[in-house]
Amino acid sequence: MPLEHPGSRAADDPIKLLAIRETPLCVDEVFRAVGDAAAGGIALFVGTVRNHDGGSDVDALGYSCHPSAEAAMRRIAERITADHPVRALAAIHRVGDLIVGDLAVVVAVSCAHRGEAFTACRQLIDDLKHEVPIWKHQRFSDGTQEWVGSC
Repeated sequence: MPLEHPGSRAADDPIKLLAIRETPLCVDEVFRAVGDAAAGGIALFVGTVRNHDGGSDVDALGYSCHPSAEAAMRRIAERITADHPVRALAAIHRVGDLIVGDLAVVVAVSCAHRGEAFTACRQLIDDLKHEVPIWKHQRFSDGTQEWVGSC
């Protein structure tokens, strides 16, 4: 029976980057943060501002967050790294005014194997969307506006 290589297990401190920022996000920063010589797979998700929602044209939007948002991100990251053999994890979310095409969120996870990375990254973005107190204020082309619970 072959011995398990230490790199196939979770890293001791896999949470490399967690932040909420008012400045533009950088995919390369997140990608670099999850680099690990023992990782055979990196899954990265980039959420952008799209030009439509619910059949209406979106001109722009703004994100705002509760002061506890980064702490909520940390709890989620800790849960993901406890549930999956994560080598490294990073997540950044934008707040403030954004326009169509801007990056709203970038998350990435590296693991020894691609399937593990895909699964952990999917859970990370889904949990961030549902649990972190960040709200989206959409402005539509017809002059209407809408607040969306969590993003």
